[in-house]
Amino acid sequence: HGTGPPGKLCSGIWKTGRTSPNALSKNLVKMMSKAVDALKSDKKVRTVVFRSEVPGIFCAGADLKERAKMHSSEVSSFVSRARATINELANLPVPTIAAIDGTALGGGLELALACDIRVAASSAKMGLVETKLAIIPGAGGTQRLPRTIGVSLAKELIFSARIVDGEEAKSIGLISHVVEQNEAGDAAYRRALALAREFLPQGPVAMRVAKLAINQGMEVDLVTGLAIEEACYAQTIPTKDRIEGLLAFKEKRPPRYKGE
Repeated sequence: HGTGPPGKLCSGIWKTGRTSPNALSKNLVKMMSKAVDALKSDKKVRTVVFRSEVPGIFCAGADLKERAKMHSSEVSSFVSRARATINELANLPVPTIAAIDGTALGGGLELALACDIRVAASSAKMGLVETKLAIIPGAGGTQRLPRTIGVSLAKELIFSARIVDGEEAKSIGLISHVVEQNEAGDAAYRRALALAREFLPQGPVAMRVAKLAINQGMEVDLVTGLAIEEACYAQTIPTKDRIEGLLAFKEKRPPRYKGE
């Protein structure tokens, strides 16, 4: 969705197979990978919202009908591809928001966990249910869930394969915002758009390096993290946008950032 200059908001939508809507099939992973690659190279994109247009389903997880036909060696390479694609999504240089208006199970929740922020309808259902199928989350779930909600609670949810609704997800810190579902079934998407519009006016270089500083800093000790912050801050000093921000403040007008 274009928002006009100077930046744009991008909303990702995928639809697949008749029998398994928004299941993580080979085709969907391939489409996602292409979309993420395109987003990486589009300098005009400032924020990305991931949503589904399939009523009641964000992403149902693995396409089990397709999976049942795979040889064990195929399963391993497919899961590796899915993991790599979700990692690419996590490393997009702009803010990402998952708008969860329906069910997000297994790989679907792993996709949402790779986003910077998650917004869900109170009626949405979320869970890492892989242990029910005698496997484990394989696209980042065992790593991102404990980093999001804490180790003990993440273990409980994964060990039990429990499914939580939007209200419980908010109470345990799995999502940032919960909204009542509307008649159109897109309440989380609308909330995500409102959030994205708060991000759009900020300096693009600053947003990119702020995300980098936070992401890298969370994986190291505080002293190293502060050094990462210093290095990221240094990238904003020579930019034209920094000068524009000071000038706009002085002239009491909105800044016109160009990402330079």
